[in-house]
Amino acid sequence: MPPLSLLIKPVSGSCNMRCRYCFYVDETENRSVPLMGRLSESQMHRIVDQALRYAEGDCTFAFQGGEPTLAGLPFFQDLSAYVRRHPNPNRIRIHYALQTNGLALDEDWARWLAENHVLVGVSLDGPKELHDRCRVDREGKGTFNRVMAALRMLEKHGVDYNILTVVSAANVRRGRQMYSFFKKQGFRYQQYIECLDPLGEVQGGREYSLTPERYGTFLKTVFDCWYQDMKAGHYVYNRYFENLMMILSGQMPESCNLRGVCGPQWVIEADGSVYPCDFYALDQWRLGNILTDSFEEMETAREKSGFVEWSRRLPEECRACRWLPLCRNGCRRNREPITADAAGKNYFCAAYRGFLEYACPGLMEVYQLLRRSAGI
Repeated sequence: MPPLSLLIKPVSGSCNMRCRYCFYVDETENRSVPLMGRLSESQMHRIVDQALRYAEGDCTFAFQGGEPTLAGLPFFQDLSAYVRRHPNPNRIRIHYALQTNGLALDEDWARWLAENHVLVGVSLDGPKELHDRCRVDREGKGTFNRVMAALRMLEKHGVDYNILTVVSAANVRRGRQMYSFFKKQGFRYQQYIECLDPLGEVQGGREYSLTPERYGTFLKTVFDCWYQDMKAGHYVYNRYFENLMMILSGQMPESCNLRGVCGPQWVIEADGSVYPCDFYALDQWRLGNILTDSFEEMETAREKSGFVEWSRRLPEECRACRWLPLCRNGCRRNREPITADAAGKNYFCAAYRGFLEYACPGLMEVYQLLRRSAGI
């Protein structure tokens, strides 16, 4: 069994920001109960109990939202204290992760994150003029200065963090500027993800929508910057490029959108409801409730739903594409509609195809450089 990773939403979709492109707001509005309250400390204990009985080897408790820090630092302090005193006869290795917008972080938070070796993802969409276009607070004010202050505080306390950037119409034409800004700030662990349009809508119609043409250009631009740094011996982690190199070297990518099939994810809402993916926390895909159902029962529900099996389907055009071994038709969410009988082509197909044609030789070159530097 692979390591167990739970993605927990302790305050459901509640948030102290109002990002214009937030996919989870759209999801909550497409289910019968939009917001599911707050996970209690005793309920979190139940999740720990369940997880440590089921896990083998490693177990990660990852927190997301909404904005998970709104559960309050005492909630997380109680969790780490409970885990420390919990019987662990199978010697499960416990890991923590937190994805946050950074607004609620303070010195106490930073100390707890450091003491518990929490890997923190901080959302930042580039320099101030780009970030503040979409990532605003409840009053509509930009959040860049507060996010940067939070990042410097994490650095002060030695917290491991990475940068998560949503690529949207607001910043897609400024790839070089974003990369240069991150480099100047010392942000060398980066992840760029595509902005999602609302469920059921024809993609490309929103003011923040990301088009395949612009995304393809963005990928090439960022790749050029990254390639030059890597050739010069200045290491920068880019999750997408790293995963492509894993595939090129014959390894299994860690990112699910490059595996060609959805993995066994466990997304836990604030009432204990469990879903197969963060992009599908919807009524029709509910697997059960972790407070009352076993992992085995919910895994059976996953199999019966067809969620994973449907994600294997490929359009005929993909089967004939030379880049399928690297692209694998990308994330299921960008292939909708998917049914028991058919799956669509990824909306960003043209972006991936053009980028892979452009970047594959350079990716192989960097991979060989990394091997030589590691003495392999």
